[in-house]
Amino acid sequence: MDPGKMMTMKEAVSKYVKDDDAIYLAGFTHMIPFAAGHEIIRQKRRNLTLCRATPDIIYDQMIAAGCCKKVMFSYAGNPGVGSLRCFRRALEKGQPNKIEIEEYTHFGLSGRLFAGATNMPFLPMRTNLGSDLPAQNHNMKTIKDPYTGDEVSIVPPLKPDLAVVHVQRCDREGNSHIWGIIGEQKDAAFASKKVIISAEDIVDESIIRSDPNRTLIPDFVVHAVVHEPWCAHPSYTQGYYDRDNEFYMQWDDITKEHDTTMKYLDEWVFGVEDRAAYMKKISSEKLLKLKPKAAYCTPVDYGTL
Repeated sequence: MDPGKMMTMKEAVSKYVKDDDAIYLAGFTHMIPFAAGHEIIRQKRRNLTLCRATPDIIYDQMIAAGCCKKVMFSYAGNPGVGSLRCFRRALEKGQPNKIEIEEYTHFGLSGRLFAGATNMPFLPMRTNLGSDLPAQNHNMKTIKDPYTGDEVSIVPPLKPDLAVVHVQRCDREGNSHIWGIIGEQKDAAFASKKVIISAEDIVDESIIRSDPNRTLIPDFVVHAVVHEPWCAHPSYTQGYYDRDNEFYMQWDDITKEHDTTMKYLDEWVFGVEDRAAYMKKISSEKLLKLKPKAAYCTPVDYGTL
């Protein structure tokens, strides 16, 4: 066991997130590590390349705070609401600074992560052919299929400097259980040079070992472990709290102007010390509404001698 892996989010970001890094805040729909994004904002990291299959509110906040120089993505929007206003303001007006974009299909970006995670030189795919994306993205190239002679689109591996992955539970070494919607978390962890795991619960190794099929991320790729309850709010963590749909609607109003966006960040990000302080600002009534009803799965019997 490496006791040095356990640290606060402030310590993890200070140690592993540097200016000019390419970072991947993982999580598809749920378990988006907002607490990590907020700490990166507080520590005023700059010139970051923000990679994510579905950059939503957290990357909008990081763009507004001036952390970002480039977004590598496959869809950008406020899910179920509309555009990301800060993303568009930076791209179209250069406020607070001009950003670059590098766009893929969902399969294209997740394929890049898979190639990075498995140390492949590139990943062949068909989805780019016939679209207008290759004309806008020089990383999309074509090769001749040696078996059929057909033209095949390829994308290069993606190997971020850092991935942050939020999980339901892990042990102190970083062996991590994830359930619910499984996205790109495993590939992001294996593709990245450094990995920060944040978890709702830190549990004994025996609990992790009791259900090995649920262990998506093993300790040997993990550099830091952060116990961070409610890390993903306003997104959700399956079994712990639901999505705060009301906030996603509010964000659309908050971000109509850069000044109102910065007022929000001043109060809810710069104005708090950490995630625990952030959560204290949210009413107990709201938190109770977000707590889900129990829905346990049927236990399995691994049956060993």
